Amino acid sequence: MIRIFRNPDFNFIGRRRWAYCVSLALVLIGLGSLAIRGLHYDIDFTGGALVQVRFEQPPDVRAIRAALAKVGLGDSVIQEFGEAREFIIRVPLSAQTSQEIGTKVRDALAADDALGKVEMRRVEFVGPQVGRELQLQAIYAVLFGIAGILIYIAARFDLKGGVAAIIAVFHDVTICLGALSLTGREFSLPVLAALLTIIGYSVNDTIVAYDRLRENRGRGQRGRSFAEQMNGAVNQTLSRTVLTALTTFFATAILLTLGGKVLEDFAFVLVVGVVTGTYSTIYIAGALVVDWTLYVEGRGSKGKKAVAKA
Repeated sequence: MIRIFRNPDFNFIGRRRWAYCVSLALVLIGLGSLAIRGLHYDIDFTGGALVQVRFEQPPDVRAIRAALAKVGLGDSVIQEFGEAREFIIRVPLSAQTSQEIGTKVRDALAADDALGKVEMRRVEFVGPQVGRELQLQAIYAVLFGIAGILIYIAARFDLKGGVAAIIAVFHDVTICLGALSLTGREFSLPVLAALLTIIGYSVNDTIVAYDRLRENRGRGQRGRSFAEQMNGAVNQTLSRTVLTALTTFFATAILLTLGGKVLEDFAFVLVVGVVTGTYSTIYIAGALVVDWTLYVEGRGSKGKKAVAKA
């Protein structure tokens, strides 16, 4: 197995108070931005018009956006559809009807000689009622996913391990949403998919650390406190955690820089989530289990199983 660190012995758990302060600051900034600025939802959630167009020759997406910007539609989402000369244009909700928006898009594109002849294939309207239903479905998807994770970890390890993992998940999701709000990026269905991916990514690394702790306790580690045992488990899985994070980070960073407008917000959430997920795995999830064991179960409960049953 590839290792970045040879027998690491970093005192992650011993520095958990500093980690808590950093996390609290980031979460409060994120919540403050969500409360003041809110999230900018795309038309899948707010409603709007969907226009499908086809060109004689494959155009430059930047030229399409420039033509739309001249009529005040520069914020539209432009997505290649099927082939290089056919596109879907998603226009935010406005007071205009879908037919009026379709005519406006057609005239704007036809006025640019560089784009050539354009053909309107279809114009559809996504109403705000559909948007509200999608918002509820998004919330349900996240809540059911988190509930499933809690049940699995509680059954596989124990309740406090599951609660700590869920708190770490909320930590990662809140920071990602705060980053979206601070940067003014859109919350769309691909962004929701990225958030669900981050939830799974973060929990996976946390479970690996918990499993290593259980293996170590099964071998017997007399003379070591529970905090030292947890710190040892985090260190033993550190190379795997960092390698996984780096490979995922490089892939998402390439998507962010080269993936184009359609994938930009999706990749942005993944980049932020990979960093926060790795941080919470190393500093937050295990530290919460340690503090639960020390202050909730009591310092004298040496005979209790801390994270898992064999």
